[in-house]
Amino acid sequence: MHGSFFSYNFIDRRPESGSLSRVATYVDSLRRQYGDRLLLFDNGDILQGQPTCYYCNYINPKMENVAASIVNYMNYDVQVIGNHDIETGHEVYDKWISEVNCPMLGANIIENATGKPYLQPYAIFIREGVKIAVLGLITTAIPYWLNENLWEGLHFEEMVGSAQRWVKYLKENEQPDIIIGLFHAGLKGGIETPEYSENPTLEVAEKVDGFDLILYGHDHVRHIQTAYSPNGSQVLLINPSSNAYYVGDAQITVTFEGNKITSKKVSGEIRDVRDLPVSDDFEKHFNDARESVSKYINRKIGVFKNAAYTRDCYFGNSAFSDFIHMLQLKITGADISFNAPLTFNTCIPEGDVFMSDMFNLYRYENQIYIMKLTGREILGFLEMSYDLWVNTMKSPDDHIMLLDERMNGKGRQAFFKNLAFNFDSAVGIDYEVDVTKPDGEKVNILRMSNGEPFSLDKTYLVTMNSYRGNGGGEMLTKGAGIPHAQLKERVVWISKHDQRYYLTREIEKMKIVNPQPLHNWRFVPEEWTLKAIERDRELLFN
Repeated sequence: MHGSFFSYNFIDRRPESGSLSRVATYVDSLRRQYGDRLLLFDNGDILQGQPTCYYCNYINPKMENVAASIVNYMNYDVQVIGNHDIETGHEVYDKWISEVNCPMLGANIIENATGKPYLQPYAIFIREGVKIAVLGLITTAIPYWLNENLWEGLHFEEMVGSAQRWVKYLKENEQPDIIIGLFHAGLKGGIETPEYSENPTLEVAEKVDGFDLILYGHDHVRHIQTAYSPNGSQVLLINPSSNAYYVGDAQITVTFEGNKITSKKVSGEIRDVRDLPVSDDFEKHFNDARESVSKYINRKIGVFKNAAYTRDCYFGNSAFSDFIHMLQLKITGADISFNAPLTFNTCIPEGDVFMSDMFNLYRYENQIYIMKLTGREILGFLEMSYDLWVNTMKSPDDHIMLLDERMNGKGRQAFFKNLAFNFDSAVGIDYEVDVTKPDGEKVNILRMSNGEPFSLDKTYLVTMNSYRGNGGGEMLTKGAGIPHAQLKERVVWISKHDQRYYLTREIEKMKIVNPQPLHNWRFVPEEWTLKAIERDRELLFN
């Protein structure tokens, strides 16, 4: 959901098609039809995304968190915790958990002190004689993204093994007629290490007997399919994507003969709610919360003398990314800064800058890190980063970007093959990226930007966000070659507050900001790259 509670986007200050306000309209229509035979679930990542969340989490934390108020108002039956909820830190999510009226599930979130689940592992519902068990699980890759202080005292059990144990427990102790999995994890892929598997939902369905239905999310990919458990039983999998644009809607029909169930049929669809009317009752009930958030995001914090666009970040130095680079270096005093565009295509406009714009300037509540890296590790990091977004050109007519062309309903559209928030550039060094070279050989670091020589054997202080510093995107592990277990040893400083907090303070001090590209790196050979950039910019951004 990522904070998409209201039919208004507080970041862009415009009406929003995805919202719980529209979901509420749909749910109300189903409740009139089904009564208490309707079960309503949320699958986590509710505490980060829109300014509403930030306001409740950090600006006015004494109020009941709107994320809890809404779950309670809509009478959700079950809530699962997600990785972005844990990213808010114990103080925020423990308070939120205490405010939510329905069961909060997380069978594989284990308390170190007791060895038992930190949250309720499952919930039981009985409807018209049918006993339904709902088992909640979360992706185990959290230590790959988040600093341990955010989940202190906890660890995360591997999902397949946890599911096997809890389904066995349910069968032996609860004897449910139906078992539903509610998983905050994607279908497959993502981070795969001996310790962590980011998206094992399909693997659980295919390795664990007992599930009739698995409702899942995390990878933001709208998807529905049937899988088969080891004994050949069908398991329906539904992922309604993100941001309250869609609802995963499953129907379970049970047939009895006497007291014995003779058949179960599970069907489902993904329902688009974007064109539904908003719920007037919902909007009125939360009007005071909306007004408080509106007042917060409409606060002016400074002036930009020129606009800054994330789309420029992919083709060379950009005012958008380099402004963040320079502030990171100013705040930390590090030698080198890493940063990636966190939103595919957004803009900080020329003129007055408001608090809402800060959520476009920096999308997530990452902390700032300073880490010790050798020159060789810096080079390896950048090689992997550029390999994720840059093609190896064989001729002047090739793409310079690594693209994936798909049909989007309006014709063929080009997209990046990989996730753009992993496309890190660097400031503090001067370098070239030779797009004619193979992967792993594209980056040539020329010097430090202050004119000093750059050495592969020297250790430098490098600033980056906490997601990257904890291993997110795997540039530090696969690219720089640092074992994940050793990343913590490389961290020499962690900011107390999130990145957006510091960026906001710096803009307030500066008052008038003139962001400019620094021109410390470029794509070569330019007789190929300049025209290729023009072509691919047109394909990506029309």
